[in-house]
Amino acid sequence: MADKKVVFAGQVSQPAIGQGTWYMGENTQLRQKEVDALRAGIDLGLTVIDTAEMYADGGAEEVVGEALQGGLRDKVFLVSKVYPWNAGGKKAITACEASLRRLKTEVLDLYLLHWRGNYSLAETVEVMETLIAQGKIRRWGVSNLDYSDMQELMRVRGGDACAANQVLYHLGSRGIEYDLLPWCQQQAMPVMAYCPLAQAGRLRDGLLENSTVREIAVAQGVSAAQILLAWVISHQGVIAIPKASSVAHVQENAAALNITLSRDELARLDNAFPAPGRKTPLDVV
Repeated sequence: MADKKVVFAGQVSQPAIGQGTWYMGENTQLRQKEVDALRAGIDLGLTVIDTAEMYADGGAEEVVGEALQGGLRDKVFLVSKVYPWNAGGKKAITACEASLRRLKTEVLDLYLLHWRGNYSLAETVEVMETLIAQGKIRRWGVSNLDYSDMQELMRVRGGDACAANQVLYHLGSRGIEYDLLPWCQQQAMPVMAYCPLAQAGRLRDGLLENSTVREIAVAQGVSAAQILLAWVISHQGVIAIPKASSVAHVQENAAALNITLSRDELARLDNAFPAPGRKTPLDVV
């Protein structure tokens, strides 16, 4: 459908917009709507599904597991995340196995450290290698790690096998462009952008109502949200994972894969929301 792709380790190519599941699984009355949205997204080619043991205390993973029944598991690139306090030794293996049970699958395509905790990076890398050897995960990565954290990770034995970094990134929160994003691009390490529609982070207020964003949306005949998604995935090696909350929302997200922003439009957005010219703390939610 679209040529905007991101390549994960093992030469696995995926569309540059996926499906997020934060806040899913918290209301049983919404469960079928959430399952339907995920399935619709898969049909539309949004095959990266991102979840975590944290989301609704495993409830989001259960929603995803239900959505993937009927032969859909093999069509998706399935990502989950481990709590920092579970990211080492036997606790990590137990946590991963619990995620696999909730997801009704035997293997994760990508397993991420959700954020840094008390386990050393070396301990986390070691157990990730064990999980790969046990056939429970295909590759591992990290989330919410800044440039200095990544340099530390690269000094750990096996740390260079890190397959992705998932961080907050949107037009109003561009701090990663100073050092983290260029470095990840240099490493050919995909960056997974969470909250790409400015649900959180700096300058989140008014982004969808911004006059420049809205003018470009009108000119393109699309929504402001679609412009924000198109901007995120205009960056090499970046995959956006907006929440898939309804079939209509997913259809709108998928259509953003076909939007190309011109140099002039990109320059106008850059002028309206300039990237910081110095190091800023990593935005985290």
